Parts: sequence; structure tokens; C-alpha cells
Amino acid sequence: MPQADLVFTGGPVLTLDPARSRATSLAVTGDRITAVGHDEVRELIGPGTEVVDLAGRLLLPGFQDAHIHAVGGGAELAECDLTESVDVAEYLARIRAYAEAHPDREWVTGGGWSMESFAGGLPTRQLLDSVVPDRPVLLSNRDHHGAWANTRALELAGLTAGTPDPADGRIEREADGTPSGMLQEGATGLVSRLVPASTSEDRLAGLLRAQRLLHSLGVTGWQDALLGSFNGMPDPSDAYLTAAKDGSLTARVTGALWWDRERGAEQIPELVDRREQLSSGLFRAGSVKIMQDGIAENFTAAMTTPYLDGCGCATGNTGLSFVDPEALLGYVTELDALDFQVHFHALGDRAVREALDAVEAAIAANGRRGNRHHLAHLQVVHPTDVPRFAALGAIANIQPLWAAHEPQMDELTIPFLGEERAAWQYPFGSLLRSGATLAAGSDWPVSSPNPLEGIHVAVNRRDPESPDGRVFYPEERIDLLSALTAYTAGAAHVNGHDDAGSLTAGHLADLVVLDRDVLTAPADAIAEARVERTYVGGRLVYEA
Repeated sequence: MPQADLVFTGGPVLTLDPARSRATSLAVTGDRITAVGHDEVRELIGPGTEVVDLAGRLLLPGFQDAHIHAVGGGAELAECDLTESVDVAEYLARIRAYAEAHPDREWVTGGGWSMESFAGGLPTRQLLDSVVPDRPVLLSNRDHHGAWANTRALELAGLTAGTPDPADGRIEREADGTPSGMLQEGATGLVSRLVPASTSEDRLAGLLRAQRLLHSLGVTGWQDALLGSFNGMPDPSDAYLTAAKDGSLTARVTGALWWDRERGAEQIPELVDRREQLSSGLFRAGSVKIMQDGIAENFTAAMTTPYLDGCGCATGNTGLSFVDPEALLGYVTELDALDFQVHFHALGDRAVREALDAVEAAIAANGRRGNRHHLAHLQVVHPTDVPRFAALGAIANIQPLWAAHEPQMDELTIPFLGEERAAWQYPFGSLLRSGATLAAGSDWPVSSPNPLEGIHVAVNRRDPESPDGRVFYPEERIDLLSALTAYTAGAAHVNGHDDAGSLTAGHLADLVVLDRDVLTAPADAIAEARVERTYVGGRLVYEA
């Protein structure tokens, strides 16, 4: 037999292939796996073969992320970064320092602040004014469904007590109606439209910055969940296309084209054209992103029953369906007939039901075309809808890091959902037991892009930094193999990479080496594992 280019030996090798789950050696020739097994694989070692002795380290398929905003995340790494803290004084110190270090910036932008840091999740313009009074400031919160503005930014945008709320958002206000500095959902766009546009060079730099970070975390491919312009966020498509054509894109990327919720079916021919234009090399854009609702913390996630108020009484608010549910049936049916995958943002139980109804309508009209429609986030799923995922072949795209007790959950979410509905949150175990296919993603920069942290929470239902904390609805924990599969084979499936996600002869050599075998480590130590090497198509793209 011809010699291999690369051989890993001295196992363990976790294949995630049902036919052979464990091995100790693996060979790669070109960009493909050519053999998986034990000592017999060493026969493929020749004079030109690179041999990697695993020495107890774990080799497994490269991680994939089924829902991420990589270019935006990479761009934010160069802006005012408020992540990894919940302390208001720390936020203000960072904002002041960033403004002083960048006196030439017309606007101070960035974000990553947490709603739990402020009473009711609502920061004020006056706080920002205390550190940057003379320039406009606009900072997204960590979930990117709202933004914090200073007085100067609100003035430039012309927002006053008389400015009406947009249909898809809300301006938080002071007692006399004056905008308070917090903008929810679509209201963010009233200010963000004034922020100087990024350049194509900025976007490309953001992509490459993100790619370095993701490769260092073992991520070999992803689905970018928003190719288009929305709420002042620039369209990252040109960055992907440039990198795909010049060879600097080393990850496999599927792009989800943004569905403009201000328009209807007339945009579908444009999406067809963009799919053709935005496919090159390792990048293709065969998905369409429909954002059906908002988030629970600001009461815009679409629910089947009303939110509660601070006293536990029902309000008149059941959240927002950004796309008319009846129209959605037709849109998804037409997209499915054109062999688009539909990538839904569906967070509340009504939005989940509306998305599943749309998938069901498409199947009734078109038959099963295998387009791998998927619903992302799934914070609240009504129990009657859980079995519909398997029945319809709709993929559950989970963001495991969110399924843990934290102040934002315990103070800003559970009290307003109520005890029964709160227990329907992030039902990973129920979905798995019902036969649903799970794919996993991070939604970075909303939350950490580290798959090992997400896997840790999926298994433990605890934040890695709170090992002794309460377990978040323990019946919804999933086992480690299922969590690993969601981040590998499951995400590869939803991203359209059928020849990745498991270590099988003939598959792409997208691989990651961990510093330990997480299957033999304690469950509460999963997040402590570190990536030592990442390969895409047999090419080393990261080494610790």
C-alpha cells in the first residue's frame, strides 16, 4: 500500500463512527483519512510520513459550530470589549480606557456587557455620559438583541420622548418618555445606522482574527448565521468570498443568507442569485436565516402564553413574531422547493411551533427534499412540540452554554416565565430521547466559542465556573458522547459536510487533538481540556 502523509498512533482515537467507535491509530493521505485502526495502520508509515505520537492524548473529529457570527465576533475583538465581567465599575473603566486610547474614533463601539449587571437589565445613558460625554457611544449587550447608548448618540439619531417605537423593537424610556439609553431589538437600528460603516479590509481582518481563535479551539468549520445587513451590523459576505478565493479561508463555512423581515417572497430571487455568487472554495451560502422572534430577557421571544410581571401575574405580552406565521408557511415552502436550507432563530415556544409548522407545510407541498432545516436556540419548547422534530426531520440546533443557572437566567428570565414554562427550557435530553438530531453551536460573540465549554454544560447543566452550583433541570442533561456528536457529526450534518464529523476512511481529515481523553476524565472536568492541534483537510492550522 502507498505510504501515508500523516499517521497518528499511540491512541486513543475517538471516531464517532458507530461501526468502530474507538481506535489507536489513524492515517491521512492528502486531505482524506485513509485508514483507521490499530497497529496495522503503522504499515502505512514510510520515509516521508509525519508520525504524531498521541501518547495518551485524544484524537477526534474537528469540532463544527452550527450557529456563529464569526466575522462580527472577530471585529469585536478589536473594539471596546466588555466580555468576561459583570461589574459596572469595570465596564466604565474599560469604556473610558478604550475612548482615551482611540481619540480618533468618531464613535465608541463594541459590547459584551451582561444584562444581569443592571437593575431590570437596563443600563442608563447617564452612566455612559460619565465616562464619554463628548462622543457617541453604542455598545451591544452580550446577546446582541439590545444596545446601550449615551446621550450624544441618542441626540445624533434624533431620538426624543416623541419618537415612536419601531414595530420590531422598543426604546426604553425615563419617566417623562425621554429615551433612557437602552434600545431593544430593532430599535438598535435607529442609532446603529449612524455608526461609520466598516470597510472590506476591516471585515476581512475580523474574519481572519476569528478564524485563528476558532482553530485554536478545535473548530474546523461553521455556519455563519447572518449573511446580510441587520440593525447596523455590516454584511460579512465579501470577507468570506475574498478569503475563499485567495486561500486564506482555511475553515469550511456555510453561510445563512439573511431574510429581510421587512419584505416578503419578492426577495427570494435575490437569495437565489446570492447563493450562486457566494459559493467558492471552502465557502458556500446555501442556507437562509429567518429570525422568527427575539429573546426572553426583554420579553420579545414569542410565547404561547403571556409573560408574567414582577408579581407573578400574567401580562398582556406574548412576545413578537417578526415574520407573520401564515406568510412564513409559504416562504419556507418556496425556499424548500428551491433546495435552500432554512435556519430559524426560534427561541420562545410559539416561535418554535411556528417554525415547525412551516417545515411541516413545506413537506406537505414538496415532499421530503432533505434540506436539513434547523431551529436554533430553542430556549422554551412546548412538550407537545418536542416529538415533532424527529417526525419532521427538523434538526435541533442547540447552544448548550445557555442551559445553566446564572443571574440573567434566575433574575431576568425564570420569574417572568413561571415555574411550569421555565422547566421547558433547553430540553436537550427530551429532544434526544424523542429521536431528534442535535447539532450544536455557540452563537459567538453572544457566548464563548469554545466547544469544550459547551459540551461541559450539555453534560453537567452547570456553568464550568460554578461546579458546586445547582443543576439546571437535571433531567435535560445529555451524555458526553451525544454532546461530542452534536459538536462534530451533528453540526457537520447541518452544515452539509457529509464527509466530515466522524473519523472514517474516505472522510475529510478534519481533526483535533486534545491534551487528555475526556471520556475517562470526570464529567465536571470536561471544560479543563485544551486543544493541542487542529487539522483541516490534513493540514495543520493550529498548534499550541
